[in-house]
Amino acid sequence: MPKVKTSRVKYPGGWELIEPTLRELEAKMREAENDPHDGKRKCEGLWPIFKISHQKSRYIYDLYYRREEISKELYEFCLDQGYADKNLIAKWKKPGYERLCCLRCIQPRDHNFATTCVCRVPKHLREEKVIECVHCGCRGCASGD
Repeated sequence: MPKVKTSRVKYPGGWELIEPTLRELEAKMREAENDPHDGKRKCEGLWPIFKISHQKSRYIYDLYYRREEISKELYEFCLDQGYADKNLIAKWKKPGYERLCCLRCIQPRDHNFATTCVCRVPKHLREEKVIECVHCGCRGCASGD
């Protein structure tokens, strides 16, 4: 008789320290996904999801790179299991992208005239002082702000 494969995941050491926060953010994500978006524009319904995804990625990034409270093994585990966006974290490591809100804001194909999003413009160079990104609802993620 063949062996039955189980999908039990081995959690690395230190997981119990970050698990409550990640579970809380996942619960918020589930709530945001199920939240009705009556009366909102189509893109506005996705803004809370982008925001929570950014929070999860920033939390893991800060724990590993800034505060150095988690191990490399736990960091890699979080990226592999999808708790954080590895492409967004890769951008945060590069100069000029430290405060990037989402990857759609820097993709030229998603914007008019093949440029980046308006939230990437520093506040002192904007004509309008209060703006919101169409993609994620960000109000400014330029590094110079």
